[in-house]
Amino acid sequence: MENLMFLAPEIAVAATGLIILLIGVFMSPRTKNVLGYLATLGVLAALVLTVRSFGTEATMFSGTVSIDALSQFFKLVFLTVSLIVSLASIKYTENSDHTEEFYTLVLFATLGMMVVASSNDFILLFCAFELASFATYALAGFEKQNPGSLEGAMKYFMIGAVSSALMLFGISFVYGATGTTSIPMIAENISLLAESPIGIVAVVLLIAGFGFKMALVPFHMWAPDAYQGSPSVVSSLLSAGSKKMGFVAAFRVFILALAALQPDWQFAFTILAVVTMTFGNVVAVSQTSVKRMLAYSSLAQAGYIAMAFAVMTPMALTGGIFYTLAHAFMKGGAFIAAAAVVWMITTQRTGDLQVPDHLDNFRGLGKRMPLAALCMTVFVFALAGIPLTSGFMAKVVLFSSAVQAGMTWLAVIAILNSALSLFYYARLVRYMYFLPPEGKKIGLPFPYAAALLLATAGVLVMGLWPEPFLQWAMEAAKVLI
Repeated sequence: MENLMFLAPEIAVAATGLIILLIGVFMSPRTKNVLGYLATLGVLAALVLTVRSFGTEATMFSGTVSIDALSQFFKLVFLTVSLIVSLASIKYTENSDHTEEFYTLVLFATLGMMVVASSNDFILLFCAFELASFATYALAGFEKQNPGSLEGAMKYFMIGAVSSALMLFGISFVYGATGTTSIPMIAENISLLAESPIGIVAVVLLIAGFGFKMALVPFHMWAPDAYQGSPSVVSSLLSAGSKKMGFVAAFRVFILALAALQPDWQFAFTILAVVTMTFGNVVAVSQTSVKRMLAYSSLAQAGYIAMAFAVMTPMALTGGIFYTLAHAFMKGGAFIAAAAVVWMITTQRTGDLQVPDHLDNFRGLGKRMPLAALCMTVFVFALAGIPLTSGFMAKVVLFSSAVQAGMTWLAVIAILNSALSLFYYARLVRYMYFLPPEGKKIGLPFPYAAALLLATAGVLVMGLWPEPFLQWAMEAAKVLI
């Protein structure tokens, strides 16, 4: 019997999800509010178990599951996002009939992401990908009365299905050439793939398949609609969680399994990174819906993280991995702040009810909901890369790694993009603090406040005291080199 303690975080998350589903069936909508606290506790327990197991290394189940610094770091990312989302959703699912389904889906999406982080085999990787994807498809369309939510979920589902097919097609080519689905074994037999023209085809298909999950342009079509239409707490999970799942899978597949084909995919990722960050920032400038603006800024952030594949030095990989955790706090928190505003608009019936996250609804937020406005300001400044925030530290490491590798032009493009992003982030801050409010002051519900403070703390701690996090990211990057 293998030592299942290595899988304690996954077991904790799965057990919590099942328990919530089973007891939620027998509860009235009024008493179901306790489920949110139960989910938060389960995620917190898994988070503690993950942090305690840092530094352990093991392979399990005939080498299909690999417990190493990379998988542990990304589990930390996914559980952090899940914790922020579970906390905020306590208010979102209040007095709802479907609380237990909501939390079960969130927890199983998290479970899928955590298994992806540990996958050392293409079959397991694909199954875990699908587990996380199916749960998030359902969550994206959770508001059945809201046509925007249904439209976003439909686009997400259709394009996600295509991306899964492309990914599977790419995997089948790799398997056909090397005769194995195990990532370490593929790395050993990679010469068979590198010599045949199938190798290029496989790389193209895999980049397309993972590109959808990472939301890199031109595979991003679903992202703005899905992020805008989904309930804001779900958008937080999608942008901060499931996007990172694409990155950890791509790190393992391209850098470990397809190392011999590096010139091909490195060139492709360089182009994708430049196009994605530029497109995301340019389009975000013209958005009036805050969630849509955050969605396009999320594309731009994915472009920055993809620079790690373009530069491919240990420092760049450390920066990219560090960026995923920084981004989880910044983007996860920003969508929760948007959720608080949507809640305020819908309960007070003021402002633009058609587009509850419209920029005009953020007018005078500093007076109406001071805490939400303050946290939102921290998040957008972090996303823009203002010093003393996690975003600044992540960009310093990532951009300087490009300069050191002699790709100064890439760093220059990235820095110009960051400067452009400051425009639309500063515009949001101007609306919140310098325009008069359109309604009376309102108290921020405790679950939103707790989630926002947690994310803000993460952003500031990573910015002011980045050493331990960079150390963890370095350990994770060593797995890849």
